[in-house]
Amino acid sequence: MARVYLILPVLVFFGFVAPAGGQSFSSELYHLRAVTIAQGLKFPWSMAWLPDGRMLVTEKPGRLRIVSRSGKISPPVKGLPVIAYGGQGGLLDVVVDPDFASGRTIFFSFTEAGKGGFGTAVARAELRDGRLEKVKIIFRQWPKSQSGRHFGSRIVIARDGLLYITIGDRGERERAQDRSVNRGQVIRIDKNGAVPEDNPFVGKPPFRPEIFTYGHRNPQGATLHPQTGKLWIHEHGARGGDEINIIEAGRNYGWPVIAYGVHYSGLKIGEGTHKSGMEQPLYYWDPSIAPSGMAFYTGDKFPGWKGNLLVGALKYRLLVRLSLKGEKVVAEERLLKGLKARIRDVRQGPDGFVYLLTDAANGKILRIEPVARK
Repeated sequence: MARVYLILPVLVFFGFVAPAGGQSFSSELYHLRAVTIAQGLKFPWSMAWLPDGRMLVTEKPGRLRIVSRSGKISPPVKGLPVIAYGGQGGLLDVVVDPDFASGRTIFFSFTEAGKGGFGTAVARAELRDGRLEKVKIIFRQWPKSQSGRHFGSRIVIARDGLLYITIGDRGERERAQDRSVNRGQVIRIDKNGAVPEDNPFVGKPPFRPEIFTYGHRNPQGATLHPQTGKLWIHEHGARGGDEINIIEAGRNYGWPVIAYGVHYSGLKIGEGTHKSGMEQPLYYWDPSIAPSGMAFYTGDKFPGWKGNLLVGALKYRLLVRLSLKGEKVVAEERLLKGLKARIRDVRQGPDGFVYLLTDAANGKILRIEPVARK
């Protein structure tokens, strides 16, 4: 059983079996239904599917669960490393290796305690019979911090098999421009933790070679574009200025020198919204929606949504649908407004439905279904 510190963090798929009914909603294109697949999860943070149709779900207090197709939640998976839980930290993202059938490998991010405080860490492990084996930590944020916020922590496996990891500024905003430390960055490593030779800052000390991009605040959504394969992320702003960014090697995304929005005190952030050598966001929200979780929709259950970007919102307790034309957002629709639940993660399931995690002490897995097209 995992110990927990308190901080003062060709596959064949089958759909989930769900009860009839559910809460009804309307959207521009569809009448929708939100069906509860499972509940009783404590602050779930991420979900990922196994090849047999079961789902892995992380609970922030430090438990990894397997959820059956019928919605039954397993006892906690054994063999996790020590999890530092508190504030925004705990057991966070989980992804399944595309080659799981041969190696049974998964990757997960969590908050780790150590010298100097706490930091984001990423581990790989083999999942066998409800237990993790051969656990290896392949990334540790350096240096650690006493702060309990802005861990970032999304993991994306790129088409070339390399891992992208988002890490937040830990509330130390000025250090997001410092490439000699791990603050406010996208990290790029291989599945064993080695740094690819073509990373932009390899051989350029004092810059850390694992850094791929920098100048981020707290990225809690990340996904690959289904056509281009580029990494898209979103990140929390302060009071206003939540951003979507397309990630390009070596680029500076501006935080905290430029931003849309202001500090929580109402004071101006940095130098304004633009500066030479710093990237502009693809899209931003002001006021903030507090985004978490993100997925491109590519399935057949909602043909009118194909190619759209779906983003969960913690603050406004809804799901955002963004229509795109190339790399430009042309329309936004806010869905599930009456759900009254903080959306922590958004995924397209292997069955083509949209799945959500609600951020609550009695968290739920919800499946969004089209009842009828308008």
